[in-house]
Amino acid sequence: MGSTLPLRDIHLPPEPGWWPPAPGWWMLALCLVGVLILLAVLAWRSLQRARLRRQRLAVLEGLLREAGEPAIDRIRACAEALRRVAASEAPECARLNGEEWLAWLDRDLPGKPFSEGPGRALLDAPYRPSAEPQQAESLVRLVRQRLRGDFR
Repeated sequence: MGSTLPLRDIHLPPEPGWWPPAPGWWMLALCLVGVLILLAVLAWRSLQRARLRRQRLAVLEGLLREAGEPAIDRIRACAEALRRVAASEAPECARLNGEEWLAWLDRDLPGKPFSEGPGRALLDAPYRPSAEPQQAESLVRLVRQRLRGDFR
């Protein structure tokens, strides 16, 4: 009995390679791609909104430049800018007049600045022969605020 078995040393299996990755890494990669796509879409929408906001304000500023300094002309420019922008972005509002138009402009704004504030000047001021400068300037500020918002 003196025979000994010829045993060899223990050999470990080779370490796994880096490719293909484990399923968890594939899921993580898919999640990252999804997040990147979502961020790209959100950034694109934000850029589009900013571009639209700049275009709206450019319409108002162009009309105000053409109007000059008389307060009544500035009020008329505000009324025209609101109508132009609203008609191009929300055609359903083209039929609105009077209090309905002011209520439509009030939506998404805190309070009721068009129905109960300086925006009421849009009802009859464009048809008057003159207006007060402070009335025109408060309306210009309000219209700028409205044009920075969303018309839908």
